[in-house]
Amino acid sequence: MSKEITIIIADDHPIVRKGLRETIEEESDYLVLAEVKNGQEAIAAIEKFRPTVTILDVDMPVKNGFEVAREIKAKKLATEIIFLTMHHDEDLFNEAIDLGAKGFVLKDSALTDIVECIKVVAAREHYTSHALTSYLINRSRRAIQLTEKQPTINDLTAAERRVLKLIAENLTSKEIGEQLFISLRTVEKHRANICEKLHLHGSHSLFKFALQHKSELF
Repeated sequence: MSKEITIIIADDHPIVRKGLRETIEEESDYLVLAEVKNGQEAIAAIEKFRPTVTILDVDMPVKNGFEVAREIKAKKLATEIIFLTMHHDEDLFNEAIDLGAKGFVLKDSALTDIVECIKVVAAREHYTSHALTSYLINRSRRAIQLTEKQPTINDLTAAERRVLKLIAENLTSKEIGEQLFISLRTVEKHRANICEKLHLHGSHSLFKFALQHKSELF
């Protein structure tokens, strides 16, 4: 026997809540604990019932779905979030995922998607309406590109790494030059190149980076 999945539905439209509840309760392992009509009631119900999954309309009165999600996060309430929306909006989708939502479902396909969405989200996986799959692909692609483009110590030359190691030891440019037998001008050139390659701005950022990565330097 499967473990029961408990659910709260938060939407200001009674007909939407009714349709979702009827669809959800066709599943023997799903139990709707409460229906609420605004964000404030949603928080109260989550705190009272501690559901497995909370379905939040993005556009609710009193507190909207995103405000509720932020409060869930701040209070560390253990419930997985599914957002309902009418909007085909990629920025809205990204904000929802950033807030910790596992599900993002369009209202025009909610009755078709919601049962599968709850199952996936209860297992702590992501689910998105099929019409919005491209948003998830774009997000994954951007994350990969960001990782690939992130500069590292490996982008530095051996000479720059030696300078960075001495910066981590809090030596001045003059002291670095004396220790490495190079001119002050060369040290300053290395410092500038390091900052440019690692996207650092100012001496403080450079020193902080050097300290954080001291163990990686030779």
